[in-house]
Amino acid sequence: MLKTISLAHGGGGLASTQLIEQVFMRAFNNPFLQTHEDQAKIALTELTQLGNRLAFSTDSYVIDPIFFPGGDIGKLAVCGTVNDLAVGGAIPLYLSCGFIIEEGLPLDTLQNIVNSMAQTAKDAGVTIITGDTKVVPHGAADKIFINTAGIGTIPTHVNWGMTHIKKGDKIIVSGTVGDHGATILNIREKLGLIGALSSDCAPLYQLIRQLHAIEGVRALRDATRGGVNAVLHEFMQGSGLGMQIKESELPLQPTVRGLCELLGLDPLNFANEGKVVIVVSPDCEQRVLQLLHSHPLGINACVIGEVVAKKQVTLQGLYGIERLLDLPHNEPLPRIC
Repeated sequence: MLKTISLAHGGGGLASTQLIEQVFMRAFNNPFLQTHEDQAKIALTELTQLGNRLAFSTDSYVIDPIFFPGGDIGKLAVCGTVNDLAVGGAIPLYLSCGFIIEEGLPLDTLQNIVNSMAQTAKDAGVTIITGDTKVVPHGAADKIFINTAGIGTIPTHVNWGMTHIKKGDKIIVSGTVGDHGATILNIREKLGLIGALSSDCAPLYQLIRQLHAIEGVRALRDATRGGVNAVLHEFMQGSGLGMQIKESELPLQPTVRGLCELLGLDPLNFANEGKVVIVVSPDCEQRVLQLLHSHPLGINACVIGEVVAKKQVTLQGLYGIERLLDLPHNEPLPRIC
């Protein structure tokens, strides 16, 4: 097989077959793919044994650069969709993946990305059961874009959503804020902060599943594009209530804090790929924190604020002065995920 991707690899002929068999099938190998059908067939009985609602989500990944400390575009594509399912209370089960590949991409690069996807799917407990590949001429795309879609089942007793949020509820974040965005910014702008920054890219289902049995968990959202600030605004719109957080309670890596102070940026707007924002009732706050702290991905979890009556998002500064948090007009860092 050629050492770089050519248009023939997307043409449906011998080159396509070799690419599928030697790269994708070898990495994702499972009984669903071994049937070589155009679709995966899933027994409904398997789904209904786990819950009474199907969760279905999709996202596309165009990050630049495609490899970064803490992950790559393949890991990101699996984690992103798994996390979108998990924050809705679902048990993530199956993924599809679609690749748009630029002509000339080294085959080794594609192989590394696919292997990363396979390992991340294994870690997350999901199976990649169907997919598609397109190759576009050089210059028509930037190296590789990936779409993943996923399905999962929501257990009968889990019923999370923003409409359940109430005044007085507590706002929890599962760990340090802004790690992914700061890492990508450092690489892309060549800021030279070596070895101190790494993306938090991770599948969150094993962390979140611990909360399934707790009454009083209202709503969850992973803080990706737009960061924690965007999630707080979504909670505000969905609940009709205000979100008030304290700057002194925000968990930040020292390097992220320093980078933001240096450049005048707000870490609340930075993307995260392994953090979740959770709204809980006051009476289950400590139980939720205890469970989060028991998992490696939640050891820095903490309460950052609470839900208030006035419909606005505010940040109380270190000296007690409160200011409104507006959403940035544009994404502060494009192609972040």
